[in-house]
Amino acid sequence: MDENRRPIKSRSNTVIVTLSKFLAGTSVTPNQISCASAVFAAIGAVALLRIDSVLDMIVAIVCIQLRLLCNVIDGLVAVEGGKKSIAGPLFNEFPDRIADSFLLIAAGYGVGLPSLGWAAALFAALTAYVRVFGGSVGVPQRFIGPMAKQHRMALLTLACVATIVEIALRRHPVCLAAALAIIAAGSALTCATRTRALVQDLHRISEDKTHA
Repeated sequence: MDENRRPIKSRSNTVIVTLSKFLAGTSVTPNQISCASAVFAAIGAVALLRIDSVLDMIVAIVCIQLRLLCNVIDGLVAVEGGKKSIAGPLFNEFPDRIADSFLLIAAGYGVGLPSLGWAAALFAALTAYVRVFGGSVGVPQRFIGPMAKQHRMALLTLACVATIVEIALRRHPVCLAAALAIIAAGSALTCATRTRALVQDLHRISEDKTHA
């Protein structure tokens, strides 16, 4: 297994594997699937601007999951489907950062705390920066948390579900704001844990070269 590829259990899911094989046999490219994840995120972001609507929260939940599905399928179609391209690594990263920003920033505006949404988006982007930087200096990319992408999206999804409950109970929505605060703080911590792991890896490589 490629050490610079995010470990995802759902890659072995029968439905996802079947869908990936189907797409691999069509003219659809992995890069197009990656871009589709950002499109779904944009739709979800519009829905997150209206947190007083059950329908919009359902749309947001569906779009978040479709975004994640695209993130799994693009790699399967590229690697297992034999459709790798030179620009693949670029498309594997950029749409992800855009999708994160769309959803988190929109959620911030939706709850009336835009600065919190921007903070969550900034720290989310930095977690990826630290990971990719590690790869650029020759160490394995670290996908560790506590607030990696799958954790951020899982928490955002749960917050949308909780918001639906809040709407049904006619209570002021606070779960989404709490989730954003946790995502921002957790992502900042993830930056720290990944940076620490990066430094340890660099020291280990240096020591290995010294003793070689």
